[in-house]
Amino acid sequence: MEESRSGPKYKRIVLKLSGEAMAGSRAYGIDLDTVRIIAKEVYDVHNLGVETAVVVGGGNIWRGLQAQKAGMDRATADYMGMLATIINALSLQDCLEKLGVDTRVQTAIEMREVAEPYIRRRAIRHLEKGRVVIFAGGTGNPYFSTDTAASLRAAEIEAEALLMAKRVDGVYDKDPLFDPSAKQFKYLTYLEVIEKGLGVMDSTAASLCMDNSIPIVVFNLMQSGNVKRAVLGEDIGTEIGGD
Repeated sequence: MEESRSGPKYKRIVLKLSGEAMAGSRAYGIDLDTVRIIAKEVYDVHNLGVETAVVVGGGNIWRGLQAQKAGMDRATADYMGMLATIINALSLQDCLEKLGVDTRVQTAIEMREVAEPYIRRRAIRHLEKGRVVIFAGGTGNPYFSTDTAASLRAAEIEAEALLMAKRVDGVYDKDPLFDPSAKQFKYLTYLEVIEKGLGVMDSTAASLCMDNSIPIVVFNLMQSGNVKRAVLGEDIGTEIGGD
């Protein structure tokens, strides 16, 4: 892969990983071989000198909305989902540290025996010292998605971009996994994402990025080297930004 002569496009990023990505080809749970591959992608970006934060979902372990439909209290279901993200974060931390990457997990729900509580200034200091920071526990509040948590953390730490790693090549007008006629967008505005209801992220997350002028890059995590390509500013996936 040919690297940009000017180096990385972004100096500080938030990488959003879905919980489903941690499951690999499994229907649920954690596939450690897949997590090791993801860790290597983060490792390669870290080696570029990019200050890297990661937000993980928990859908491979627990999905709060499905539990709500089955009759569970929504807030309780969401808190359980937050705990699932912490399990995923710890597995990613372990894989990163086995690659020699100094990593900290910070949680929105305090559990000091296994992770640090989320403290904005401490997170920024870790990044400045070259550590990867994994944000877990969502926002710490029910009714908010991990996409919203990623947008919030990106704004708080003044990240230059939010990278949304998906199982498809970008944002499409239809679901490309079910409709072969789906067409990919190369560029969208925040308002188009919200108004078209494209499903790449919820409206709260998109609004947070819009209000703070944080560009979003949506790309395929399953293609090796794509996280690094996104950081280098190569033309992959779909970019979401202003008018």
